[in-house]
Order: sequence, then C-alpha cells, then structure tokens
Amino acid sequence: MHKAENQVENVWTIDEWAALERRTRLRALRAGSEVGAWRELVKQARRVMRAYTTSFFIVSRFLPPAKCAQVEAIYAAVRYPDEVVDSFPLSPAEQTQLIDRWEANYELGLNTRSITEALQSEVPCFLASFTQVVRDSGIPAEHYRAFLNAMRRDITPSPFQTLDHLIDDYIYGSAVVVGFFLTHVYGSRTEADFGRALDSARSLGIALQLTNFLRDVAEDQQRGRVYLPQEMLFDAGVEELKAHDESQQQALAKVLRQLARVAENYYASASAGLDAFSPDCRLAIQACIKVYGRLNERIAQSTHGTNHRESVPLREKFQALPASKYWRIPLAYLVR
Repeated sequence: MHKAENQVENVWTIDEWAALERRTRLRALRAGSEVGAWRELVKQARRVMRAYTTSFFIVSRFLPPAKCAQVEAIYAAVRYPDEVVDSFPLSPAEQTQLIDRWEANYELGLNTRSITEALQSEVPCFLASFTQVVRDSGIPAEHYRAFLNAMRRDITPSPFQTLDHLIDDYIYGSAVVVGFFLTHVYGSRTEADFGRALDSARSLGIALQLTNFLRDVAEDQQRGRVYLPQEMLFDAGVEELKAHDESQQQALAKVLRQLARVAENYYASASAGLDAFSPDCRLAIQACIKVYGRLNERIAQSTHGTNHRESVPLREKFQALPASKYWRIPLAYLVR
C-alpha cells in the first residue's frame, strides 16, 4: 500500500498518532469482549483510512461489511509504518528504531491468541487488529515482514537500475504483498482459483505502485528517492534526475509515458483475473482498477512532465462506480 494511495500529506503528526493509540487502547480494553474490542479497533482504523485516502476509502465501501472491516484493519497497519518513513520529522536512526520496534510488536502479536491478549501484552492497537486478521484469513506472516523491509528501504534510499530491479527489490514488499493480504480477505471463487487471484493481485499492486511513482516524482525526490529506473532515464538522456528542471521535462514526459504504458498492461492483467475473486468483492476491485487506471491515463496523456501532479477529479472517480451504489459514499462519510 505504500505509495498506493491518494494520500493527503502530513494528515496527523506523530503525537496525534500516539494520542489515537492511547484512546483506542483504552476503549478497546473497556469494551469487555473480543467482539467489542474488534469493533472499537476497526472504528478507529476506518478513521485512519478516511483521513488518508479518498480513492481507496470509496472503493472499499463496496465490500461486504465483514470484509470491509478487515481491509480497514489492514490499511491502518500499513499506514503507520508508511508515515514513520514518509512524514514524521525523524532522523534515519529514529525511523529505523520505530520500524524495528513495530516489527517486534508484530511478532509479539502473532504469538497471542486474541485481540485482548495482544493489547494486554502492549501490542499497538492496529497491530493487535491486524494480527487477528492474519490469523483469521491465513495470511502468511512473512508478507508483512517483506512490507516492513520495503519501509526500511525508504529510510536509506538508493537508485533502481532497471524496472525488474524496482519491482523485485521494492514494489514486491511495498505493494504486492499488500495485495496478497487483501486477496486472503477477499477470497476466491473456488479454491482452485486462488492462485489466479494472487496473480491478479500482484499485477494490480505493481500497476498501482507504478502509477503513484509517476504522479509523485518531484515529491519523492524531495525525500531523496528516485523510483524511475535509471536505465529508462539514461535512455531518455537524463543522467541525473532534477524533477523541477524545465530542461528535463520533455525527456521526463517520455519516461512517464513509457512507464504508464507498462502500468496499463498490469491493470489489464489484473482485470483479466477479476473473475478469480469471490463475487462479493469484484465490484470493489474493479472500481479500484478503473479509478487508478484513469489516473494512469491522465499521466500518460500529460505533457507537463514532473512539474505537474496529476489527480482524478471526484466526478471521474464516481463515474468508475455503479450509479445504483452512489448512496453508500455520502453515508460512509457521515457515519462516525
């Protein structure tokens, strides 16, 4: 999920996250039951999703309630580490320390038998709910470890020489495994279709990540990160990326179009495997493909290079959704 959302920058500070943790822990423990604790944790995870992403929050409203709750728990568990490396004003050593501590608490949560036991063991709230999803859905534990390793990669960034290098060494951990989390929650049409569903999720994770890299080139460089493959930059005549340099914009627009076409093929591959998923989740997945696919198209058609950050207007996002379901969107924003 890292770089796979229409994120609003610096929505909450590190202190606000800490305050949310304290309040949520207290309320969950006071709930007096596993069901009550789960509901409280999901309620706060939903707040996180609603605060940080428009697109993914909207499309997830089309999931069955029980699966939507699990998706919200997953989102919160990946959002916090992402904020550690992207937004909090911390040194690399402090970022590493927080990610290491978060991973240790993840391992602790895996070894508990319930949300209540995890909270009583001082496991952070959003890891307590996430590890419950891991147990309930059969998510392989190593997938989240791969995600956290990708977060560490962002603390001390280095260039990616080729597209394969980018996908294998970074996108796998930052986005593909998140798609695997979701696939375990969504389920497949039949047991035999589960492998195809995972393949579709892999394609969608790569597509989403590429699209967001293309949208955020200048912002990423400000953080010292270059996700555009060096090979593609060199072929376009860019020896050293300078995202705001007007003299590079024509060459960079070419690279962006090239990678947008790659992403388009991955969106098509993801769409081809849509029928492998459980029928009650296909609408949400299809909406995700359409919304982010439209963002990818806008990037491909742009002539502004990296000096302009593309986005999809809300009306176009709604066009990707079935009109008969529009009522769910305002209701999701009104209900607290």
